Amino acid sequence: MYVMIIYGELSDVELISLIREDDQNAFAEIYSRYKAVLYIHAFNLLRDREESKDILQQIFAALWSNRKDFKLESQLAGYLYTAVRNTIFKVIAHKQVESKYISSLAEFIQHNENATDHLVRQNQLSLLIEKEISQLPEKMREVFELSRKLNYTHKEIASKLGISEKTVKNQVNNALKILRLRFGVFIYLLILFNLK
Repeated sequence: MYVMIIYGELSDVELISLIREDDQNAFAEIYSRYKAVLYIHAFNLLRDREESKDILQQIFAALWSNRKDFKLESQLAGYLYTAVRNTIFKVIAHKQVESKYISSLAEFIQHNENATDHLVRQNQLSLLIEKEISQLPEKMREVFELSRKLNYTHKEIASKLGISEKTVKNQVNNALKILRLRFGVFIYLLILFNLK
């Protein structure tokens, strides 16, 4: 004899018992009974409609997936409210970790872009300086490079090239004057003090 079950009249405990036996109608009744209040609970915490729906979907999917082992220790409503709240806390914690990661990544990218930009500018400046030095008269360029790039003293340059120290000093000063005219004071000071 077939007995018709009126699911709306069953208690939560009876419905859970039927769900353990794979009764989809019992599951549909639980869903129908609690979806609205759980959605409001989730929305009050998250203030996001789509995320609230996703949370409910996760909760009910977990309930169905674990139906065989599900044991109701207290009221089903209390269990479901707690499950919603705990899932939301996990989502928020995940978002905070994600946000920190994104901030950290953005900071890293910004720092590297700045460092890369600085290196590019420094390389461009070095190339420009090298180009201008290469256009100095040959003897002046040779003296200047020995002085500023190889850190030779005026005496060492004079000895190496077979010229007087006074000539070396004049050549270096003339090279610096030419570069100052071409680059301006700031770049001139860079060349004067930093070019090795």
